[in-house]
Amino acid sequence: MRSRPTSAPSVAHALSRCAVVLGTLALAACSATPPTRFYTLMPGEVSARSVSAASAPSGATAIILEPIRVPAQVDQPQWVVRLADDTVAVLEQERWASSLRDELREALLEELIVGHGMVDARTVPAPQSPPWRIAIDVRRFDSLPGREARIEGSWTITGGAGARAASRCEWLWREAAAQGMTGLADAHRRALARLADAIAQALPRAQRGETPACPALDERR
Repeated sequence: MRSRPTSAPSVAHALSRCAVVLGTLALAACSATPPTRFYTLMPGEVSARSVSAASAPSGATAIILEPIRVPAQVDQPQWVVRLADDTVAVLEQERWASSLRDELREALLEELIVGHGMVDARTVPAPQSPPWRIAIDVRRFDSLPGREARIEGSWTITGGAGARAASRCEWLWREAAAQGMTGLADAHRRALARLADAIAQALPRAQRGETPACPALDERR
């Protein structure tokens, strides 16, 4: 008994159905990929006067915030978190809006300018006295989901007559984090605000030539 040849329309129909099935599977695979979420260290609100970039008010402290040094393993857009078993994980779908060092610098500068009335000497006409230079070295930037944000490092403030070393302090702060990445980002913002507050308290002492008052290390467990 002879087999009947398959007609061209039937083959075309079968191929068309295969294409539809494959396309549906591809769309399903794409839709299953979790969306990428972006976070920032920039403060949502800073309660203090804003300084115009056009001119510096009389008596405002002029600063130059140097590029911030951060550990290489966390200086990337993807979040690097420490897990409960003390291993680390890189979260591809959880990212900073820019590199971590840029996030830290821009957020800290915002806190100092808007929150504490300082001026950025690179954007505001230079005052009569030399600006104070602030160098930040972040040695640890730990993200522990559902537990805490931990930031540790040192600052060096130089400036004034003869550009002498005015202040060098070590600091370590921990902020409890709520569940989820949003809670962890908020904890990091609070830790950064504490750093800005401490620097703002140290600068007047440096201007008066007094011994720097370094913040107490936060050893909370």
